[in-house]
Amino acid sequence: MQPATTPLSSYVETWHPEPVTAHDPMDPGPAAAVSALLDLPEPAARAGDPLPPLWQWFHFLHWPAQHELGPDGHLRDARFLPPIPDRRRMFAGGRCEITEPLCLGEPAERVSSLAAVTPKHGRTGALLFVTERHEFRQSDRVRMVEEQDIVYRSGHSGGGPHPPTIDDRSAPHPEDPWHLRLQPDPTLLFRLSALTANAHRIHYDAPYCRDTEGYPGLVVHGPLLALLMLDLVRRNAPGRRVGALSFRLRRPAFAGEHLLAQGTPSGTGAHLRTATHRDAQHATAEVTFA
Repeated sequence: MQPATTPLSSYVETWHPEPVTAHDPMDPGPAAAVSALLDLPEPAARAGDPLPPLWQWFHFLHWPAQHELGPDGHLRDARFLPPIPDRRRMFAGGRCEITEPLCLGEPAERVSSLAAVTPKHGRTGALLFVTERHEFRQSDRVRMVEEQDIVYRSGHSGGGPHPPTIDDRSAPHPEDPWHLRLQPDPTLLFRLSALTANAHRIHYDAPYCRDTEGYPGLVVHGPLLALLMLDLVRRNAPGRRVGALSFRLRRPAFAGEHLLAQGTPSGTGAHLRTATHRDAQHATAEVTFA
């Protein structure tokens, strides 16, 4: 193994993974399960309906053999995992261009490829930003293109200005016209991990969170923060179709904290954010209507 002082970029100089194709029947079951997770009175989409934005995350799942997982619950090796030592992973954000929504009940194809690898230096050391590109097709047409930004570091990943303990004070009073409250508990995080085939231990193993990764408690999935923000649009502008969106996951939130998703519509879209009593912007998003 190279010395710890070796730049992360040196590990990926010759790393050029080929694209990979996956297929999914787009069964309505996951949409019904997510709707139940969010306490919706009925499924947000059924067979023949358009899939809500970002709900493609509940399809095209990969269930690896147990021996393929590392000590943190992530895969030891996969097509788009960079070959750096003692790898730690964080979801940083993403973008979607939606020409047509994916339709439930119609088989779909996803072609995934490596779009970019960018070394950076943050407050806690060297970082590697990996952008994955996913192209979704139905009926031989490209309906959506998604990019996901994943941040990797080598070694301890918790670090940073996290609170020493979980403080469950109420979320701030809503300032924006659209708002939605949620207090994720361990059960909700467990169910979301199951629905996304996500075995990362920071979402269900509290001792691991505290002792190994340095967090005060279970970490709320970054995708859940993005889903909450987009659900503001689904609830408050049901007649508008999302044509493009981008989101950024800025700071982690923890199980037991009160989350407040807020949104302000504009003429062409909406500005969205998720807050707690201790931070006004755990996540932010921009939506443009078609």
